[in-house]
Amino acid sequence: MHAGTQASMFCIRRALRAAAHIHRTLLHQHTCALPLLKTNSTLAAPSFDGPPKDYSPKIQQLVNDIANLTLLEVSDLNELLKKTLNIKDVGMMPMGAMAAPGAQAVDEEEAPIKKEQTHFTVKLTEVNAAEKVKLIKEVKNCIQGLNLVQAKKLVESLPQEIRANVSKDEAEKLKAALQAAGGTVVLE
Repeated sequence: MHAGTQASMFCIRRALRAAAHIHRTLLHQHTCALPLLKTNSTLAAPSFDGPPKDYSPKIQQLVNDIANLTLLEVSDLNELLKKTLNIKDVGMMPMGAMAAPGAQAVDEEEAPIKKEQTHFTVKLTEVNAAEKVKLIKEVKNCIQGLNLVQAKKLVESLPQEIRANVSKDEAEKLKAALQAAGGTVVLE
């Protein structure tokens, strides 16, 4: 594969991951209701040290269009771009993987004691094919404002966050309900 093509695909993958991350963050801020509230405001260019960069209207419009997509639309965009550009899924390398072995031992000793987590994100990672319909109905019940078609798309594009920033009790209840319906659930 040509080096320029590889670099372009790498940049596109990073942009897609960033867009998906931004969209998930916005989704958390809007209590995980789908679809997101849409605004007509344009996005301002991020401010860095130095003069602000002028982006072409085409790029600004593209950013605005992506920012206004629902989570399901971002998933569809990601899938279509992967197919169109023939991009394969590649796992991310952990940030600490490149550190020297001695440095990792020092970091573990100096690491402060972690506080117990009080809020969780409920993430659906897999579905039992035999119980897919049951799981779709349960997902519809778990996410306010979601219809069956949207729930089906969500279940077919796993892994997906079902709810974010929920208490431990509520997260455990959701996990139990989704697992009873045939899903594999992770609490983060």
